[in-house]
Amino acid sequence: MADLRQRLACLLCAVVATLAWPAFASEQAFPFARELMLDVAPMRGSKRVPIIEIADNGAAVIQLWCASTSGQASIDKDSITITAGEVPPAQCEPERQTRDDNLLAALAQVTSWRRRGDVIEFIGATTLRFRLMTN
Repeated sequence: MADLRQRLACLLCAVVATLAWPAFASEQAFPFARELMLDVAPMRGSKRVPIIEIADNGAAVIQLWCASTSGQASIDKDSITITAGEVPPAQCEPERQTRDDNLLAALAQVTSWRRRGDVIEFIGATTLRFRLMTN
């Protein structure tokens, strides 16, 4: 009887692990085709915060503090490279344009990424922390 209980307990554990694995795996996968918002407060006088979205094919849309551009990303298990396209001229305050330049430079230096729930970190010379948009 005890042997039967042990077998049933092992079977139950295997079923639970099998059912939970897809949720765990998707929790750790890169969130392609989802908007990632930079985890910072908006600049004074604006509600805009930088957002990046990377499609399955690596095409990236990058909305900066002032301007927007497209780019290309190459993502592997835990490595990432991001190349931004040319940023069209925009009419913004110098502070916003400087922040755009700094963010593009930081994105160009990113070499790896990690995910913890709804937080995605791009790691390079500067770690950029993004949050999945859930609305």
